Amino acid sequence: MEDYTRIFEDACRASRTLLALTDTQRSAAIVALADLVEQNIPALIDANARDLERMSRDNPLYDRLQLTEPRLRAIAADLRHVAALTCPVGEEVEHRTLPNGIDLRRVRVPFGVIGVIYEARPNVTFDVFSLCLKSGNASILKGGHDAEQSNLAAIALIHRALRESGLPAEACTLLPSTHEATAAMLGAVGYIDVCIPRGGRRLIDFVRQNARVPVIETGAGVVHVYFDSKGDLAMGRAIVNNAKTRRVSVCNALDSLLIARDRLADLPVLVAPLAEHSVELHADAEALAALRPHYPAELLVEAEDEHCRDTEWMDYKMGVYVVDGLDAAIAHIARHGSGHSESIVTEDAAAAERFRRMVDASCVYVNLPTSFTDGGQFGLGAEIGISTQKLGPRGPMGLRAITTTKYLLTGRGQTRP
Repeated sequence: MEDYTRIFEDACRASRTLLALTDTQRSAAIVALADLVEQNIPALIDANARDLERMSRDNPLYDRLQLTEPRLRAIAADLRHVAALTCPVGEEVEHRTLPNGIDLRRVRVPFGVIGVIYEARPNVTFDVFSLCLKSGNASILKGGHDAEQSNLAAIALIHRALRESGLPAEACTLLPSTHEATAAMLGAVGYIDVCIPRGGRRLIDFVRQNARVPVIETGAGVVHVYFDSKGDLAMGRAIVNNAKTRRVSVCNALDSLLIARDRLADLPVLVAPLAEHSVELHADAEALAALRPHYPAELLVEAEDEHCRDTEWMDYKMGVYVVDGLDAAIAHIARHGSGHSESIVTEDAAAAERFRRMVDASCVYVNLPTSFTDGGQFGLGAEIGISTQKLGPRGPMGLRAITTTKYLLTGRGQTRP
């Protein structure tokens, strides 16, 4: 088994170097990377093509894996946006004078070394590097085998940008895409300050169950939209379509539509745009009966298996379930949701407020699609991921979410009685 100790030690050493740098120095390296991405678009696409050759186009992860010129230019723009953000390091969270005259301040500081495990999303390599560097953290990355060539091409540019900016290349490390490397990262006590898995439920469960280092859970989303008794049909139709079909392979995509029983007659109109995208509807018996005369028969499946209510589809598939009303929808979400993103479509202010109060998720929407759960959409810049846990950061994790705090105390020789 390969010994990763030297790699981890180098990352820790680099993290201490970053502490001594200014935000201007760190941001310059991120801008340099943005320039290199734009200058090397053909090479990045070529590396990505070698990954894509190994994956079927029918695989819903194909879209996540693919890099195109517009996507790479968007990555470069995101890098520049992160570089321009206000750095949270040194931000004063608290400042007061204690009764004994001691000056107490609490300020934001980097974690130190952040490890991130992710799947077939090469853009994450750029996102994580930029956010970690901007916030003064070194990063250790472990991508999936599906994106191996894309990630190798990305890390080569990252190391070049760091060196040309006078920063240590060890500030960002890409581990091999092996199970052995995963085990080493999860057991890197004393080296990695926090590990963040970014991917599906299986990956997150594996990391949580096997990690010896602290973990922040992100990613998995079993996402619902509830169409209420007083929901606006045109609005609901647009919301459902956007939440489901904008990008089916991302964690904020809609998985289950809940509809109030007294609006069942409107269900065919509500989901009609989904047929244009060949979305397969896994519907309960009542919903199926309402849809059969109107929705393509080959795209209708009876949802007999209770398990499908817990499914994050990441595909052109969606559950459809009839509920008695608001409280039944809230109960359904409590049982089957993952704490990611939930939405209600309603013109009833009281129903909206009850939904906000009772639904336990990192992001709760009223009359909006769940596709807005995104660091960029929240004005946070790029994101490390969407945290679904309650301890520590929750929701889109931007710069502040990957810092911690420390107390700074100054006195005049006071002693404790």
